Amino acid sequence: MDGILPAGLYYPIYYFISAFLTIYYYLQLSKGNGLGNKKKGYGIVLCYAVIFIIIVGLRPISGYYFGDTSNYAVAFEQLQGTPFEDVEDERIFHYLTWFCAQTVDVHVYFLIVEILYIVPVLIACKKISPTNPEVMMLFFMTAFSFFTYGTNGIRNGMACSLVILAIAYASDKRFIGKIIAAVLAFIAYGCHKSTALPILCIIVCLFYKNSKVLTYFWILSIGISLVAGGSVEAFFTSLGFDDRMSEYSSSNVDESLFSSTGFRWDFLLYSAMPIVLGWYAIFKRGIVSEKYSYLLNIYILCNAFWVMMIRASYSNRFAYLSWFIYPIVLAYPLLNFKVFKKGNNQKVALILMAHTAFTIIMSFM
Repeated sequence: MDGILPAGLYYPIYYFISAFLTIYYYLQLSKGNGLGNKKKGYGIVLCYAVIFIIIVGLRPISGYYFGDTSNYAVAFEQLQGTPFEDVEDERIFHYLTWFCAQTVDVHVYFLIVEILYIVPVLIACKKISPTNPEVMMLFFMTAFSFFTYGTNGIRNGMACSLVILAIAYASDKRFIGKIIAAVLAFIAYGCHKSTALPILCIIVCLFYKNSKVLTYFWILSIGISLVAGGSVEAFFTSLGFDDRMSEYSSSNVDESLFSSTGFRWDFLLYSAMPIVLGWYAIFKRGIVSEKYSYLLNIYILCNAFWVMMIRASYSNRFAYLSWFIYPIVLAYPLLNFKVFKKGNNQKVALILMAHTAFTIIMSFM
């Protein structure tokens, strides 16, 4: 099987559907529909999520269109018919791959990984925002890094989706929620060691809740990156929680293989949007929400560490360790509070439109 659709059609169809749904919800949100206090379901976004799982999960094996998909396919084929062998790092993903290699073909394997990428976020959106999971999930599925980590950095994407669900359960006041969050975090770390950073930030933000101080720390991180970025980068790579960090940060890498390097002001501006919104909502509008502060603080802290690593080759890999929660943090206040004094519904709709437009525009750059 070579995939449900030709490989070259996947990106255009994704952008078309994202644009269509964004326009539809733009019109709905402008009228105030989708904003309220009554519990809702996922609506047509659930249908889109299911279709995405099936079509993208059963995609063609193409390194040209889907990056590391071909590398994962090779690793999968190498494990077929082999006896089980333990590994030192990221055991859980290795166990999953080995088990699938003995029982299903590579397309079903990618389908399973896609399910583990999408379904945890569906559950998290419902748990975090039971009154607006539909639009929150749309924010996630139209995010800048969504398609890439569903087809290219699939192990990182899957692990971070499990972290999103861990974030949702960790905010539960019940002790059982914390236990479930810990189990999910353990599984995520066992799939991709880089999730150690957001997991650590979750733990910190459960106890430290001062959004203002963390925002100042984020601003300070920009200055640190500008003045002493190289030294900070060397320090973090020496920690060794993910060997790939050393590879991506090394001055010996072939930069033609990576995204552009240097201080990425464009990425920094993009990253700042949820923080600016949070500052306005909490400190200017006086919105008090323990859950929102918790979500925002995790994002701020994760992103601050990326800012200090912003000059590294392939810094978008580090950025994803905060960007994976970006759409949730951006959407939560917009969908649950009246953030803007005038024209709130229209401004929420415009932010959704800008959010999707950024994703589509960046595909041409």
